[in-house]
Amino acid sequence: MTLTAVASPLATMVETTATDYWNDSCAVAELEYAVERGATGATSNPTIVGEVMKKEKDHWVPRVRDMATQHPHWSEVEITWALIEEMGQRGAAILAPVFDAHGGRKGRLSLQTNPANYRTPERMVEQAAHFSTLAPNIQVKFPCTAEGLVAAEDATARGVVANVTVVFTVAQCIAAAEAVERGLRRAEAAGIDMSHASPVCSLMIGRLDDWMKVLVDRDGIALDPAAANWAGIAAFKRAYAIFQERGYRTRLLAAAYRHRLHWTELVGADVVLTMPYAWQVRFNHSGIDPVSRIDVPVDQTLIDDLLARIPDFRRAYEPDGLAPAEFVTFGATARTLRSFVASYHDLVGVVRDIVLPNPDVKPG
Repeated sequence: MTLTAVASPLATMVETTATDYWNDSCAVAELEYAVERGATGATSNPTIVGEVMKKEKDHWVPRVRDMATQHPHWSEVEITWALIEEMGQRGAAILAPVFDAHGGRKGRLSLQTNPANYRTPERMVEQAAHFSTLAPNIQVKFPCTAEGLVAAEDATARGVVANVTVVFTVAQCIAAAEAVERGLRRAEAAGIDMSHASPVCSLMIGRLDDWMKVLVDRDGIALDPAAANWAGIAAFKRAYAIFQERGYRTRLLAAAYRHRLHWTELVGADVVLTMPYAWQVRFNHSGIDPVSRIDVPVDQTLIDDLLARIPDFRRAYEPDGLAPAEFVTFGATARTLRSFVASYHDLVGVVRDIVLPNPDVKPG
């Protein structure tokens, strides 16, 4: 794996601006493609692991069978987590040269704590500490709920590099950055070297757009049809300005891509853009020159329309729009947590079908 980037719009962005990008998957071929074009990280979650299982079936199905044979008393859940961890280690190894080249500041693979533990900080911290032993360049995801923020702070205080995810609002971004900052100060007071740490806050801009569209249909709202596609970008740009002003050590990360504006409008910021492979290919063949647009404001008429017609956009856009206790019940948060928990249980079911095949289904 060479660190000399293949010429492409994304490689140009990384070389000429402060903006980094990650591969939004740990599938080997996709991650290698991304790193060759300047990517400096990658992500994983139960949904992604399930997708990688399908893409790399020839590798992972025999591997799961081997795990079951080697550990005959392991439960399906134990095999599932061994699978998740090994997949993460495989991705981390691909990113190791990037990690080494940047002194640990880049080149990390994010692993998500069990989404079913979103109510229990202690379990998240325990799992995060374990994840951090899997490889030097592992980063750990925590949900941006009141309980998840407790876990993110406590784990950071123990030296874990955090990725606060399931974030949709400016208020969540601020709370995440403050929690990580408290954790960093605690770690430093305890003599833990955090100079290599590169925490991020993953604002899922596409999923905020999705939630606006759900509300438009659910509640019969006459919104400007262009406005919903700018909701996540508007929230991201507002959060970014606050992060720059306050000097948080946590970087913003834009996730959940839906269209090209989620790339072009954020170029130039000192942030991370995490992109699915299909969007990377599309952008790299676009011929678009990635010029800085982070300081170009979103059309105020679109923001005003969103603010006037959708109360949940105001809650997402205003820095004090939500209290931490409300994070978990915000529509986009609840939808995403539910989908991650469901994907986790689906993944356990995939493992079950490998270890204990359904006799009613014809093999092959």
